[in-house]
Amino acid sequence: MLTYKVQLYPNKQQQAKLVEQLDICRKLYNKLLEECKKAREKGEKLTQIKTQSFIVWLKNNSMPELKGVYSKVLQMVNYTLWANIKSLSKLKKSGRKIGHLRFKGKGWYKTINYNQSGFKIDEHKNKLIFSKIGTINCRGLDNRVRKNKIKGIILKRSQTGRWFATIQIENTPLVLPKTNKSVGIDVGVSSFIVDSDGRSVENPKNIDKQLKKIKVKQQTLARKKKGSKNWLKAKLQLAKLLAQVTNQRKDFLHKVSRFYVNIYDFVCVEDLNIIALSQKGNKNNKRSRTLHRHILDASWGQFFNYLSYKAVNADKKVVKVHPKGTTQECSRCGRIVKKNLSTRIHFCPYCNLELDRDYNASINILKRGTGCSSILVENRPLVIISASAIVSGQVFSMNQATPSLR
Repeated sequence: MLTYKVQLYPNKQQQAKLVEQLDICRKLYNKLLEECKKAREKGEKLTQIKTQSFIVWLKNNSMPELKGVYSKVLQMVNYTLWANIKSLSKLKKSGRKIGHLRFKGKGWYKTINYNQSGFKIDEHKNKLIFSKIGTINCRGLDNRVRKNKIKGIILKRSQTGRWFATIQIENTPLVLPKTNKSVGIDVGVSSFIVDSDGRSVENPKNIDKQLKKIKVKQQTLARKKKGSKNWLKAKLQLAKLLAQVTNQRKDFLHKVSRFYVNIYDFVCVEDLNIIALSQKGNKNNKRSRTLHRHILDASWGQFFNYLSYKAVNADKKVVKVHPKGTTQECSRCGRIVKKNLSTRIHFCPYCNLELDRDYNASINILKRGTGCSSILVENRPLVIISASAIVSGQVFSMNQATPSLR
């Protein structure tokens, strides 16, 4: 199953309707959670089927406003509650210390889930039709969404107040020509990617570009009285700035991952423990804090996820290899050459190989992923691809017939 995210443009009446239905779903969630807690205190056992039938009773008695919400949406509220209960139970069984589910305060319930029915797409216009809400204008519907069977649509309000629809469709494989090419990818901070074909993709460092503005917005928010109109205004401004950084990061990651899936049939990456890497060093050390921020901003894990699902959909393969020693090992003779993080050039005293340390690591990653040790390693300058070229799409028009190392 694939998901596509499109932005909605409801008018004032539709926006009020969406907010009203969202609040009704929140109240229903809290009511069902309250019944579960009461049953637990009495020693009784509730099931998902019983709480489902309880919604019908609420609709006819104490909560007639539920009739204004599509029935399948109400069922998904019940499903969400029990999914949360099962997740907590699973964590408890694994030995984790957990608390109890909390009631949803105002603004804390953010999704309206239309599952399997209650929605329709206007085939000729960019419009989505929802039961009990009406027809809403949107942007981003393409033929991939129109031609495939839609399994469900989730409406969500972001922190910036915008509404989005996440459309779930049946997965249809993307047909791409086979290239029989393989590549090893080494991710980093100074360069986002260095691959075994000699490309170096610049790290956009989106958070650094907006860091001063973010600090100013955070300071402004901290000075306001919590809950006041000025506090809400400052909070919205900060949320919009953070959303801009997030969208820029996702756009960059999507384009880089698409670039590699289009060109290569076999992609090798490192199986990194990103959380452990980002936590290394002294938190009071300014350099360690900066490195921590850059690692999290690079979002290597999200890039690997994008790369993996795109490869699966195109019938291609992504392999994760053990990362230990990929930088220290010489890609030509296999000897270990110790070097610290500040040493950016790999020089092997045994075979006199001299090249960029990340380039050396990417070749080792390719060797481990393919199991091929007879890869010809040449000392040549890297092809630098700027982040702006990736974002603008110019990289796709570049000459992709890079000389192979194999």
